[in-house]
Amino acid sequence: MGHHECKQKSAETLKKMENQIFVSKKERTFQHQDSLPPLPVPVLEESLKKYLDAVKPFLNEEELQRSTEIVKRFEKGIGKQLHQKLLERAKVRRNWLEEWWLISGYLEVRMPSMLNVNFGGPGPYLEHFWPPKEGTQLERTAIAVYHTLQFWKLLRKQCLAVHKAGGVPLDMNQFRMLYNTCKIPGVTRDSLVNYFKTEAEGPSPSHLVVLCRGRAFVFDALLDNQILTPPELLRQLTYIRECCNNEAEGPGVSALTAEDRTRWAKTREHLISLDPKNVTILDQIQSSLFILSLDDASPHATPDDYSEACLSAVTGNPTVRWGDKSYNCLSYSNGTLGSNCDHSPYDAMVMVSLCYYIDQTLKLDEGKWKGSTAVRDLSLPNEMVFVLDQSILNDIENAKQQYYKQASDVQIVSYAFTGFGKSLIKDRKLHPDIFVQLALQLAYYRFHGRPGSCYETATTRRFYHGRTETMRPCTVEAVEWCRAMLDPAVSKMKRQQMMKISFAKHHKLMAECQNGRGFDRHLLGLLLIAKEEGLPVPKIFSDHAFTKSGGGGNFVLSTSLVGYTTILGAVLPMVYNGYGFFYRIRDDRIVVACSAWKSCPETDAEELYKGLVQSFHEMINLMTTAQL
Repeated sequence: MGHHECKQKSAETLKKMENQIFVSKKERTFQHQDSLPPLPVPVLEESLKKYLDAVKPFLNEEELQRSTEIVKRFEKGIGKQLHQKLLERAKVRRNWLEEWWLISGYLEVRMPSMLNVNFGGPGPYLEHFWPPKEGTQLERTAIAVYHTLQFWKLLRKQCLAVHKAGGVPLDMNQFRMLYNTCKIPGVTRDSLVNYFKTEAEGPSPSHLVVLCRGRAFVFDALLDNQILTPPELLRQLTYIRECCNNEAEGPGVSALTAEDRTRWAKTREHLISLDPKNVTILDQIQSSLFILSLDDASPHATPDDYSEACLSAVTGNPTVRWGDKSYNCLSYSNGTLGSNCDHSPYDAMVMVSLCYYIDQTLKLDEGKWKGSTAVRDLSLPNEMVFVLDQSILNDIENAKQQYYKQASDVQIVSYAFTGFGKSLIKDRKLHPDIFVQLALQLAYYRFHGRPGSCYETATTRRFYHGRTETMRPCTVEAVEWCRAMLDPAVSKMKRQQMMKISFAKHHKLMAECQNGRGFDRHLLGLLLIAKEEGLPVPKIFSDHAFTKSGGGGNFVLSTSLVGYTTILGAVLPMVYNGYGFFYRIRDDRIVVACSAWKSCPETDAEELYKGLVQSFHEMINLMTTAQL
């Protein structure tokens, strides 16, 4: 077979694969929404038993005794009453958690969200047809934006294939939040607006907002109901770029979205009071498809080292990002791309789906546009100029200073471990995700000399509007295994046996969480009912064991498997002396993004990563040698 035929074959295979993953002709994207089961309320006794098991690694005998007493009293007394009220709530709601989670987990949080809550990451397109190269920014961006608009069209037409787990449909509601969605700051609580509609539901806004050098532009991404082609998009972007290159920098109003939420809410009220024009501009930004951020930075990135690109995605220039928008498409001067997303309307898998779709499509087209180069007669983009006064200019300056001060303290390392990946791990009869989680437990224990309370995201999307549950990988079994690995007196056989027990425990807990039988969200529900009823906070929540084991958002390891695709992102640590730890697993590699605060004397993301690699080798060797 000639080279050309070979290439053609692989293109056809890709096309097939792409269609299987992304495009559905038979099922409609949202057709199963009404038949998904409601989110269950776990059994109180079971949740409390699991909770006590989870706090054990962090307590001595005496403390455990005390916590057990507190839990018993809670179960027989106030806990029982709160649980009854929770059951009542669940009778009238298909998802008893949804509204609470959005409000308490996101909208009531007052700290600046662009850094602390948003997630972001680099596009993997540099691994094939788009290596970093100056002079390619606008051309590549036009192609990437075109594919992003095609994905929007798939959702509008409900042709995006329904995600499934073992043949069971998963909730797709979060995909409605990818486009035309924005968070609006409030003095005590933010709100979300969403303007997306499927074609069956009616028209959906189709304008795109571009931020560049502190200025904001808008144009329609459709002409005569047709998505603009890459050459047409390129024309619009070139116009914007030339305006910005030849004229003074703008005020960078979007930096305000990087501010403390209450402060931003008050500034926004003032902004609105200055001129009705400002209201129109804010409306246009909020209802836009997404934000395209034309950035002058050129973050370094290679397939083996994404550290700088990851750091830039999470902590980059706030004057070209609208931090409250559900999607900021980041376009860099060296032709690399990234994303930065508000976390409140959806979880990372939505962004992963979009970026993986773009990645697969680019591979198919060899990173080029192969369609028509004709450009229709388009209206030029409009510049949106806010009416500002000195007090707002001061607020923008303060927002930037506050943001850059915090951003300069962020450490992110993102490397590809290429020693092995999913293939070898599965060959050794181990589960790849649990393999990474236990390696992290061992790395943390070795580096810090104690167990690391850990949050791993578990999905509850098999339920109506399900999002996530907390799975806690720092189990008694995992900690005992870590100690055995660090004790030279323990035989390899014994270590292997203990490792297998830890794997089994993790697997069991993860399955329970995904089936709506975790305990963290259940406990949160009981706490929120107590608050709503004006009752004193039950003792179980003020107990030292609750916080020390990670409860109330105190996990030192905040982790998530981003999936088995080419897409990775990062988040910042949940606590000052902790780590953020995202990872993706491929057949031949494991790619990690680990974050920490530079100013924290006890953490170091670089060291933790080195320890992780050591754990990887030790664990795979354990399975190899112990079998001999």
